[in-house]
Amino acid sequence: MRLAGARWRVLVSTALSHRVVRPARRLQHAPLSEVPWGAELTVDRTSTVPLAAAWWLAARSPHSIIYLPLRQTPANCGVWSRKLDLVLLHHSLGFRPSRWKEVRARLGAGSPQTVRLPERPFPVFDRADHDRRYHREFRDLLRWDVAADTLFVTGSRLAFNLAGEELRMLAEDVPALLAKDPTQFHTGTVQLCRNLRDRYDPTAQLRFEYCYDHR
Repeated sequence: MRLAGARWRVLVSTALSHRVVRPARRLQHAPLSEVPWGAELTVDRTSTVPLAAAWWLAARSPHSIIYLPLRQTPANCGVWSRKLDLVLLHHSLGFRPSRWKEVRARLGAGSPQTVRLPERPFPVFDRADHDRRYHREFRDLLRWDVAADTLFVTGSRLAFNLAGEELRMLAEDVPALLAKDPTQFHTGTVQLCRNLRDRYDPTAQLRFEYCYDHR
């Protein structure tokens, strides 16, 4: 299992009273771009582990802003239109995306730290757990917004964990499947909503796609 005990080197900064965690080294292949249905992130094998680590940290660190500066990634594969950065954060922060540009400008060098994943980063849910997300009274949804060339994905620990299986599959299952049959096409989709009234809108998705040229 590639995620069990994996280490992710990060930089931690405090800007305008906000704790921001970002990669110590930029991801070499993880361009994120706007698409008609929301956003699409094109990954290769090496970028899936830090991506999963960032998602796991967003689920369990409600006082941190997890920032992936994906506009800096060298690869242009899969880019539809403008590139976006990615920010993952807990809804309890009440962070307004309109403040992000100012926070980002004050990050500084940051303090190096290492995040280590547990043996099983994401819990296993059954079909009934996932189906609960479509009930009107359910509130643990992932919401999204775009500001300052950044896609913001906001939710509770449960909301991030429910979508965690997609990240685990990308990091652990898909490389083995591609080794057996390189012609296969693999994507993962996380459903998003604008606000709690919108519930799940099939036109609002964050889609993860393996790059054909850089597997």
